[in-house]
Amino acid sequence: MGEHRDEYMDDDIGHHSIQSEDAVDALRDHALKDAERIAEALVFSSGQPVSQKFIASKLPDGIDVEAVMLRLSDFYASRGINLLRIDDAWAFRTSADLSFLIRQEETEVRKLSRAALEVLAIIAYHQPVTRAEIEEIRGVATSKGTLDLLMEAEWVRMRGRRRTPGRPVTYGTSRDFLDHFGLENLKDLPGLDELKGSGLLSSRIPSNFQIPVPFDGDELTEDEDPISDMDLEDLGLLTPMGDEVD
Repeated sequence: MGEHRDEYMDDDIGHHSIQSEDAVDALRDHALKDAERIAEALVFSSGQPVSQKFIASKLPDGIDVEAVMLRLSDFYASRGINLLRIDDAWAFRTSADLSFLIRQEETEVRKLSRAALEVLAIIAYHQPVTRAEIEEIRGVATSKGTLDLLMEAEWVRMRGRRRTPGRPVTYGTSRDFLDHFGLENLKDLPGLDELKGSGLLSSRIPSNFQIPVPFDGDELTEDEDPISDMDLEDLGLLTPMGDEVD
């Protein structure tokens, strides 16, 4: 009789254990769905890519923000809009195969000259790079207006100052550059074979020609110093009172 009672007790304990696990799973699933809704709303309501760090700050404690964003990205992968990772941020963008339907005539980007495209490509692949280094690679002088145009488009930014005589400014690409060209990060830039296939490189280039691997990171390199307010004043980008020049 005692043995039967022990069996019943074991069955009862096992039954309650399963129920407890089911309840925990249900709560976890509910919390995850709530987190997805919050993350979805944050990205949808923003006109700019939203950093994953900011999204994480708005989610309940203990939620894996990376898992949440990847689940949402998978959900939108086959829809008219996709959730895309852009550097360390996320944004909704029209699906690539439908983008031809979307016209933004009121916000057309100014067409870049060949010189500007060359400078942009050099900055993208060689960053951090100074103006003198850009000119050395191109073999011709680079006007200040070309760099100003790229910074005006917010595709190029000043990163820092090189620790060499004269402390020249170093340039790099921005998150807007990645966003505009549909890149998750700089590692997605076209490689040698892709550039040849698109006709952007001659098929008769030297056999030892190599496309540089771009530096992919916002942190300054060992030979860069951060740009201070005094530097901005020297560059004419900040008034002596500390206000940025428009």
